[in-house]
Amino acid sequence: MTTTLEKTVTIGETALSRLDREGRLLNAVLKAPTRTPGRFGFRGDIALKFQVQVADEKRPPDFSIEQVLTVVQAGEPTIPILVGYLHSFAYLAVAAEVLDGLLGPDGTYFMFCNNIDLLAKYKVTIGGVTFHVLPCDESTVWKEMLDLMSIDKNDIKKLDTAGKLDYLLDAARGFDGKYDVISFEDGVARMEPVKNRNENRPV
Repeated sequence: MTTTLEKTVTIGETALSRLDREGRLLNAVLKAPTRTPGRFGFRGDIALKFQVQVADEKRPPDFSIEQVLTVVQAGEPTIPILVGYLHSFAYLAVAAEVLDGLLGPDGTYFMFCNNIDLLAKYKVTIGGVTFHVLPCDESTVWKEMLDLMSIDKNDIKKLDTAGKLDYLLDAARGFDGKYDVISFEDGVARMEPVKNRNENRPV
């Protein structure tokens, strides 16, 4: 009896390929095939704006989509679901520009922002792509998404990192929150000052 091994998916076969080539996928907690055949997962940061490098000195990006959660399918041109954190709502336009061509009108996209009202929930469409925009302060994207999807962490504690990502994002795909529909410009007008993320940390 012969068994055929499932072909391992590489990032080059997925919609994350360009971002990887551009050196934008940073601080990866997971950057590997998941438990679902043909699927590749990424947890980490997507750099949006790079600092000018001096000689060979590696500098961190000016800003990124942080705490990214995404899975992509081999051979598909777009990212079906992506979740992340932006330190300022204003970065959403840059995120849409960097991800241009990689997000689809039928995809599910969440952006948690530091500087919007803590009770605000928006839907913002840029270039035909709709983002669910939610507040995030002194929490994590992972925890906020578990709460939003009503997933008990005990339900997934026996899964590995890739399995947990599959479970959460499968639950989130197709989410359509009844949020306030606003323009990006309106969101910029409503946003609050960016909070200093080091303000309340012990020295």
